[in-house]
Amino acid sequence: MPKLSLRGHDMPASPIRKLVPYADEAKKRGTRVYHLNIGQPDIETPETALQAIRKLDRRVIEYSPSNGYASYREKLSGYYARFGLEVSPDEILITTGGSEAILFGLLSCLDPGDEVIIPEPFYANYNGFATAGNIRVRPVTARIEDGFSLPSVSDFEALINERSKAIIICNPNNPTGYIYSDEELESLRKLILKYDLFLFADEVYREFAYDGQVHKSVLELEGCEDHVVMVDSISKRYSACGARVGALVTKNRALYNTAMKFAQARLSPPTLGQVLAEAAVDTDDRYFQKVNAEYVQRRNVVVEALNRMEGVVCPNPRGAFYAMAQLPVDDSDRFCRWLLESFSYEGETVMLAPASGFYFNSELGRKQVRIAYVLCEEDLRRALKCLEIALKEYPGRT
Repeated sequence: MPKLSLRGHDMPASPIRKLVPYADEAKKRGTRVYHLNIGQPDIETPETALQAIRKLDRRVIEYSPSNGYASYREKLSGYYARFGLEVSPDEILITTGGSEAILFGLLSCLDPGDEVIIPEPFYANYNGFATAGNIRVRPVTARIEDGFSLPSVSDFEALINERSKAIIICNPNNPTGYIYSDEELESLRKLILKYDLFLFADEVYREFAYDGQVHKSVLELEGCEDHVVMVDSISKRYSACGARVGALVTKNRALYNTAMKFAQARLSPPTLGQVLAEAAVDTDDRYFQKVNAEYVQRRNVVVEALNRMEGVVCPNPRGAFYAMAQLPVDDSDRFCRWLLESFSYEGETVMLAPASGFYFNSELGRKQVRIAYVLCEEDLRRALKCLEIALKEYPGRT
C-alpha cells in the first residue's frame, strides 16, 4: 500500500468533532446528548437573510467572482463603516468561511518552515492550517489564573527569531471568551512594527462583547496597514454557520493579490451563501441587542453553575459564547469520552470539547474543557446538572 503523507499524519484531529462517533452511539442507545462541544448556536438566523434565499429567482446557480460578488463587498464595506473602519470593497476578499481566510492568509505570508506565534489556548484549526502549510506554531501560554489575558511582551519576544513571520490572535477569543484591551492591542502593535511581523486577527465574534466591553479591531492600529490581516465570517454573527461565507480583509495590496491567486485556484466562494450574507447585512441592530442579552444570561447560568461545583474553576468570559473550565479530573479527553460511553443521568448526558486540542502542548489542557453556551437556558441547566452528577461519579476524579 502506498504511504500517506507526513502532513496528513501530523494533521491534528479536531477536539470539537473527534468525539462525534461516541455521541452518535449514545444517541442510538436512547440517550439525549446536550452539545456544548461546538459553537453551533440555536439562535435563529435573521429573517431578512432567510427570505433572500426563499425568494431567489435564478435559473442558474453560477460561479461567483473569485473575490466574491462586488455588491456584497460593497455592503460589507458599509457594515465596517458602522464601526468606524475605513475598508474599501477592493480590500475585502470573500472566502468559504473564516477558515479559508485564515488558510489563504497563512499560505500568502509564510513559507514552509516559517514560524507563527499564537497565544494558547487557541482555536484548534489554527494549528491544523499551520500543519497543512508546513508552518511551525510557536505557542505563548495564557493562564487560566489570569483569566487568559494576553501574555507579556517579553513572553512573545522570547520566541521571536529569524523564522518568525506572524502572530495570530482571536478577539473576542475562541475558546476563552477573553476580549483584548486597548493596551494589549497596543503592545501587539509595537511588537509587529519592531520585528516586522504580520498580525492575523480573527474577529468573527466582534458583535458579542458583554459587561460594557468594547471590541477594537486591529484595522484601527496606527501605522500597521501593511502588517494586518483581519479575518471575518457570518457564521456566528448571523447564526449562519452552514452558509460558509467569510472574508479576508487587508490594506496590504501585495498580500491581497497573492491571496487572490489562492482564491482563483479554488474558483469561487459559495454563491447561495453570499446571497444570504448580503441580505443579512441589513439586519436590524435590535437583533443583536436581543441576541447579546440572551448570551449574557446563558453565560451567567453556565459560569455560576460551574463555579459552584466542587473543584471547578471557570473565569468569567466577556465575549464570544465560550467558557474554559478546569475540572477535577485526571484527563479531560478520557472524561469527555466517558460522558458519552458510560454515563447518563435521567437518560441524558453532555458533550464537551476537551481542551487538549486547544493547546500546542496537549498536557496543558489535560484538566480543562471548552463549553459553548449555545443552547437555550433550560437545556443549559439540564446539561450542567448532568455535568455536576458526572463529576461526582467519574472514577478518575482527582
